Amino acid sequence: MAVAEQQAPPKRDLAWYRSESRTPSLIAFATGAIALALVTIGSFLVLWLGGATPADSLILGFKSNEFAGVNIFGIVGGVLAIVGGIVIFARMPTKVSREQAIAGAVLGGQAIVIGAVALLFSESDTVDKFVRNYLDIERIKPEIDAFVNGAKNTVILAVVSEFFGIVLGLFLAVLAVSKRAVVRAPARAYVNFFRGTPLAWQLVMFGIGIPIGLQINIPTYTAAMVVFSLNTAAYAAEVFRAGIQSIERGQLEAARGLGMSQLQALRDAVIPQAVRRVIPPLMNEFVILVKDTSLVVLLGLTAGQRELMSVGLFLQNNTFNPSFLVATALGYLVITLPSIRLVNILEPKMRSGLVGVTA
Repeated sequence: MAVAEQQAPPKRDLAWYRSESRTPSLIAFATGAIALALVTIGSFLVLWLGGATPADSLILGFKSNEFAGVNIFGIVGGVLAIVGGIVIFARMPTKVSREQAIAGAVLGGQAIVIGAVALLFSESDTVDKFVRNYLDIERIKPEIDAFVNGAKNTVILAVVSEFFGIVLGLFLAVLAVSKRAVVRAPARAYVNFFRGTPLAWQLVMFGIGIPIGLQINIPTYTAAMVVFSLNTAAYAAEVFRAGIQSIERGQLEAARGLGMSQLQALRDAVIPQAVRRVIPPLMNEFVILVKDTSLVVLLGLTAGQRELMSVGLFLQNNTFNPSFLVATALGYLVITLPSIRLVNILEPKMRSGLVGVTA
């Protein structure tokens, strides 16, 4: 008996989206988007055009009529978007138009909250203290090279540690999926130790405790790289183990049926498929590792070896100005946000390539 073909879903391109939209819903959505843009981008532009340095210029920007004006207009636009979205929601005939009405109302609500907070802050007595202690760009400018060097050291520390951690983690994962308990036991002990003890303790122990106890000289940066590699290996091993065990058992049995040994079947049939599945979680581990490099501050580094956290903390301690800590956070975001974005892009692509799914 012939199987009836399923009707293909409609092609959801721009033309289809426009045909499903309605003018009132588009107006509600646009109103909310413009309101949110006013209180965010508009406020930023007012402050930027007024001058970010010296600190007095930035303070005047927060206190200016232009700053208050864009936020007031944004709040008014947010109210209109909410009212309009609620009123027209039930009257919209398509799902797309109803979603546009909801989105407009939500964006309007966000604009109201952000605008109100900005106005209350600009009228408060804390603007001067906040700007001078957290947004003193004039203090940060001379230290840009130090932050760039810190970002470079952070990336080197994370990339090298991730590489060696993945290599060692894959080896541990192969041991962990063995049928023999005597083979699994060392791998499980390693993983449990490094996952069960704090990373801060591992850094202090390997960077300070062992050199003092054994009276050997281990450069701090090298000790940190070794610890991050060993710690990453424990988490990578669990990721690889889950990836290997997620491959259908028939893949391994088919490889064994072709005369491959257990190790050959894992190497040539199972692991290549598992690697595709574990790329997104391994990249997530890399993002975590970038942030964990900040713990090197516990050991102390030379000026040329300092990573972002060490740079920010050193400058803050010397000047008693937390603006350097804000710059440190921005440095981490510059490194991690593209990685997070890449994970979000790759995850559905990797998932779509699972074994058993044919083109």
